[in-house]
Order: sequence, then structure tokens, then C-alpha cells
Amino acid sequence: MTRRKIQIKKIDSTTARQVTFSKRRRGLFKKAYELSTLCDAEIGLMVFSATGKLFEYASSRRKPFFLSIEKYVIVHSLIVLFMHSL
Repeated sequence: MTRRKIQIKKIDSTTARQVTFSKRRRGLFKKAYELSTLCDAEIGLMVFSATGKLFEYASSRRKPFFLSIEKYVIVHSLIVLFMHSL
């Protein structure tokens, strides 16, 4: 039996959307880990949920990478705050 091809579109049910997000996020992080391990690659991954929660993965604890994430989050937050004030 083969897998069915799914149509890529927004999931209407919020519960189903959250479950799919969680499962696919875990799969994405697993693939990032595998890629960094198998190929000795430096991987950095940031995922924002629909509510704006940040999920991150880094293959190493290099400080510049985390500073880049911090800078992105601060700039993104400032842009969001600015847009809400308009």
C-alpha cells in the first residue's frame, strides 16, 4: 500500500493544525540533527508557531549563531510592536 499524496493547504481545524505543526516540527528538527551529524554541517533552525512562540535548534553552541537568533527576535519583535502601534 502506498501513501496518499496530500494537498498542501492550510488546515482548517485548529486542533489538527497544532498536532500537525508539532509532529512536523519534531521531524524537521530530527532531520536537522541527522544532517549535522552525518555531514558535519553547522545547522541553525528557527521555527515560529502561529502564536509567535520560538522553537530553535543549533548543531553547535557557537555564540555568534545564538546572537543572530537573539538579534532576529528583537528586530522581529520591534517590527511587530511598531506595526501594532500604527
